[in-house]
Amino acid sequence: MSSLKQYKDRLFYGWIVVASFFLIGITLWGIRFSFGVFFKPLASEFTLTRTTTSLIFAAYMILCGVFTIVTGWALDRYGPKRVLFLMGLFTGLGLILTGQTTEFWHVFLTYSLLLAIGTSGTYVVVMSTVSRWFKKKRGLATGISGAGAGLGPMIMAPGATLLITSFDWRIAFIVIGGVIWLVILPLSRLLKKDPREIGVLPDGIKTDADNSPVPKLKNQEHAVTPTDLSLRQAISTRSFRFVIANWVFFAAILFLITTHLVPHITDMGFSAEEAAGVLSLLGGTATVSRVLIGGFSDKFGRKLTAISCILFMALTIVWLIWSRELWMFYVFAFFFGFAYGGVGPSVASLIGDTFGLTNMGTIMGVLDVGFSGGAAAGPVIGGLIFDTTGSYFVAFVLGAVFMTVAALLITPVRRETAE
Repeated sequence: MSSLKQYKDRLFYGWIVVASFFLIGITLWGIRFSFGVFFKPLASEFTLTRTTTSLIFAAYMILCGVFTIVTGWALDRYGPKRVLFLMGLFTGLGLILTGQTTEFWHVFLTYSLLLAIGTSGTYVVVMSTVSRWFKKKRGLATGISGAGAGLGPMIMAPGATLLITSFDWRIAFIVIGGVIWLVILPLSRLLKKDPREIGVLPDGIKTDADNSPVPKLKNQEHAVTPTDLSLRQAISTRSFRFVIANWVFFAAILFLITTHLVPHITDMGFSAEEAAGVLSLLGGTATVSRVLIGGFSDKFGRKLTAISCILFMALTIVWLIWSRELWMFYVFAFFFGFAYGGVGPSVASLIGDTFGLTNMGTIMGVLDVGFSGGAAAGPVIGGLIFDTTGSYFVAFVLGAVFMTVAALLITPVRRETAE
């Protein structure tokens, strides 16, 4: 018993927060990045073009942009415990009801709307909360907690494909919705907003600079750093404009690729299971890289890491353009996923370094409007190009170009201070 108590005393609670977010992220990010698996079943069920099918996801991402602002505000005010519980509740409900839809427009209410309420703030809640718990190891911590974004598709894509082929897409949605309730609702109770709630500083430091014990804060109290920016101050900066522009371009191409990758591979004559395997590998390598590159960014700089990863993603899209064999798609998935996995933790840490942590949830919530807008536009653009030309060639060429632009937009970002 005494050894268990000593272990608990040594274990910084921030790592429990990280582990909880890792598991939560597997479910929330897994369903977001697995829409491509449901793409053709939905199109076939409701007799839709690829452009129209893409609109389901586009509407979802647009609504995510709206609800992320609310989620970011609620996170700063009420903390992650309450916010994640509600997110899990709406996500499970949205998926279960989607499995019972009988008309095309029903999907816009159950998937696009309810799922947006449930999943919109995932990145904001995870990254801003973990950033408050860590300073020296922020990149590593955000990398581990965000690794669910890679592992989620790795598990969800083949799992959903198995359910679809064994039963149908409706059963797949219902089962996944139930799993999300079982995972998220209990784990949300473990979350705490700030290390001061347990009387420590970031990284588990138990005394301040004057060697005074750190007082515990009540849930409604906030530790405000004078140099941290408010939302209004952040929006007025040049760095904010560059970050939000980066998120527009980056998200547009990321979701163009992840939404249309499975349809593209099956168009080339490969099975749905093989295509899901490619998407699964993409998620798996992203999981590993989030941890490795997150730690790398702590040592070598967030900006350099983010720029390098995004440029490498552009190069892998060039490879995708000329891919014809299954092994070539696996090579693409491996390197695209590895580069993509490094972007999330490095950019999240960069945002914390740039604007401060006090209002990070609200600031990231507004920034996510740009991300959601890009994520909504990318799949629709890909669908339009396919319906017009009969292939994804032009879409992927534009993807490589715009991903390069996204990398360049990170270059001018710098630390901003309140005046």
